[in-house]
Amino acid sequence: MPLHDRKRNANARSIGPRQNGAMSRGRGTRRGFLKSGLGAGFGAFVLSRCGGMDAQGALSGGDGGTTNSCVLDPTRTQGPYWVDERLNRSDVRSDTNGKASPNPRPGLPLTLRFAVQAWSAGACTPLQGAQVDIWHCDAGGIYSDVQGSTAGQNFLRGYQVTDAEGIARFTTIYPGWYSGRTVHIHVKARIFDASNNATTEATTQVFFDDKITDSVFANVSPYNGRPNRDTRNTADDIYGNQTVLLLTLQGDNASGYAASISLGVNVGQVNSG
Repeated sequence: MPLHDRKRNANARSIGPRQNGAMSRGRGTRRGFLKSGLGAGFGAFVLSRCGGMDAQGALSGGDGGTTNSCVLDPTRTQGPYWVDERLNRSDVRSDTNGKASPNPRPGLPLTLRFAVQAWSAGACTPLQGAQVDIWHCDAGGIYSDVQGSTAGQNFLRGYQVTDAEGIARFTTIYPGWYSGRTVHIHVKARIFDASNNATTEATTQVFFDDKITDSVFANVSPYNGRPNRDTRNTADDIYGNQTVLLLTLQGDNASGYAASISLGVNVGQVNSG
């Protein structure tokens, strides 16, 4: 990770995105597309698209089982807004400390489904017992617990542990935007030993189709109160045109969206992003 990102991560609780100014952007820790077998020593995320997704975002052929091959994709930086809240919950919309206002955070409902798999020699199998953390900004582009106005708040943060089929699910809201970044959600998957040390850690970001985001931001409150976002996927250097990082989305602007992605991790490798 570049030095400026390490410094920003060290100060994660004292900084946050600014709505009326440019934000210094984090940089991806891996720039090239890594093919099968390369980058294994870097704890890279593996995005498995072998079975594809059905209309409900489930892996076709079932949640479990072994796939034939995987694609290694660069790890994305965790950025400056990571806080290890250790907050075990599937619905992340509220501030459990009751300090945020409004609480829960308003926005279009979004359900997330991560199919987490262990990668080995190009094949993936469901990974049970992995702790999957997510964190993202609210509809106004604000993160909890990283700047003065949100200190001590924990909205839109939390983790789930994957089940026997490697699935972790969350209920949240469609993220908003802030200057310099396209719309995204941060994801970190970890496995801990008996002493609570992370023996596996993989970090990435997942992204949204720009056409759907444009529709949400133009037609849904409170997003339509902040038009003219300044960065789309093609201009976001962290996204880096990695289409395998795009969520599969189903739904509409009235009822909300369901999002799915299949993520693999290189078990035994640690990369905090």
